[in-house]
Amino acid sequence: MNAYNYIKQNLRENLKEKLIQWRRAGSFVKLEKPSDIGRARNLGYKDKKGFVIIRVKIIRGGRKRSVANKRRRSKRKTARKTLKMSYQWVAEQRAARKYTNLEVLNSYQVGKDGQHYFFEIIMINPKAPEIQADKNLAWITRKENQKRAFRGLTSAGKKSRGLSSKSHELKVRPSLRAWGNRGK
Repeated sequence: MNAYNYIKQNLRENLKEKLIQWRRAGSFVKLEKPSDIGRARNLGYKDKKGFVIIRVKIIRGGRKRSVANKRRRSKRKTARKTLKMSYQWVAEQRAARKYTNLEVLNSYQVGKDGQHYFFEIIMINPKAPEIQADKNLAWITRKENQKRAFRGLTSAGKKSRGLSSKSHELKVRPSLRAWGNRGK
């Protein structure tokens, strides 16, 4: 077993106590280091200036909407709707909305309890000189890579959009709405 597996095993053993602390904390918590360093490094995290880890807490269950009380037929008054986005993608979008100067690189789930999901979002400051000087990370500083979480360009967003498999039978590429416009 390598060192990252020991770290993951230690995280699982102490998860119950950590979840109690995380539940009491706010929705967004800025962390010094990722709790699962092996997973974070697999997703592109490096321990250098410009990288920020945010733990996001999201309530589990369907998306609750306020119920309209006038001029709707009963079918349209549904309070809970099924959300087509995964909770991980929602967490990335919320983190991107909260920290507007940072860009979402990737994310992973660190735990869940009866009420909440907990995700750690790896975010990058594209204005940091260390990021701009790194040839492997300089791509995120370009204009076409802004607001990746909202456009579904992170791995969680691509998975929710159905882009994880490249089957010719799936009509989801380049997107569901753009499919009818092909060849015109």
